[in-house]
Amino acid sequence: MSVPTKIWLSSPHMGGTEQKYVKEAFDTNWVAPLGPNVNGFEEDLKTYLGNKVFISALSSGTAALHLAFILLGIQPGDEIICQSMTFSASANPITYVGATPVFVDSEPDTWCMCPIALETAIKDRLAKGKQVKAIVPVHLYGMPAKMDELMRIAQAYNIAIVEDAAEALGSTYKNQQCGTFGTMACLSFNGNKIITTSGGGALVAQNDDLAQKATFLATQARDNAPHYQHSHIGYNYRMSNIVAGIGRGQMEVLDQWIAKRRANFDRYAAYFATIEGVTLQQELPENKSNRWLTAIVIDPAKTKGLDREALREKLLEHQIESRPLWKPMHLQPIFEQAPYYGGHVGEDLFTHGLCLPSGSNLTDIDFERIFNVFDTCFK
Repeated sequence: MSVPTKIWLSSPHMGGTEQKYVKEAFDTNWVAPLGPNVNGFEEDLKTYLGNKVFISALSSGTAALHLAFILLGIQPGDEIICQSMTFSASANPITYVGATPVFVDSEPDTWCMCPIALETAIKDRLAKGKQVKAIVPVHLYGMPAKMDELMRIAQAYNIAIVEDAAEALGSTYKNQQCGTFGTMACLSFNGNKIITTSGGGALVAQNDDLAQKATFLATQARDNAPHYQHSHIGYNYRMSNIVAGIGRGQMEVLDQWIAKRRANFDRYAAYFATIEGVTLQQELPENKSNRWLTAIVIDPAKTKGLDREALREKLLEHQIESRPLWKPMHLQPIFEQAPYYGGHVGEDLFTHGLCLPSGSNLTDIDFERIFNVFDTCFK
């Protein structure tokens, strides 16, 4: 018996025109980390996000966060408040600049940063004489955070917001694109994201000066001189012209891919509408998520003991990839000594939550296989 092909959680999905841009790069010998595809990709992103921001295309979303913290002048001993319910790439760059991460819990509506826990953390850190220099909310799985409340708190205490919009390209909060609220933001084009450049990211900035400085630092901070001269520490963070070509092709299908992922969510929601004990990450009226990943929470008390891990293992038996929700950063061994504020929202989501296959290239046959496994588990 042949082994069925694997259904991945979120695999790359090419639109068809990517090779055109990559071929142009080869034909013109623009294979260095500079060139027309990089410039074009930055313009494509700028146009998509609303032309009020400025873009620096980089090697990863992690690089974008690192440069954002440098541009904010964050120094060793400063503190950065970060959403605990996230991937480690949101928190790791805090340590790159020698700052201390302070983690806060999520709220149950969007699963994103809790405004109440945020303000509690700020007040307590200030009372302890600490310098909080930035706040990093994460639009989790593409779901916009409560940006009005978070921005109000940040402005009241004069603290910069750096949005982690790595999972949220195309998501909107009150019709404004995620990644355009904070002083800066990061985007990711990793292989499993809503669109991909194989590996890559971008820094989004509110003014051109910040974007230009990011690009300068990302290209080894070479001074404007006929020889190699450096007055600042630089980084090899610039996106290459080849992968930017992939990104240009992907931008042409971004809205289509978002529509497909939202349709995936609708199919899951329809299935679970009659299943007691399973809930999905829901939008608020002001939110529109790109539905990068569809995530569910399982209550074993209502599913006859079936829990997150049992469902994950059953899917895996049938060559279907799923994944537990992010393990909160304050529960990670590397960050166990970091300050934490909030309750158990993130911890409970991790314990009971599962991300389901969500790629824009899922087929009807794929869903038939997935739902057949669900039937054996839930019905």
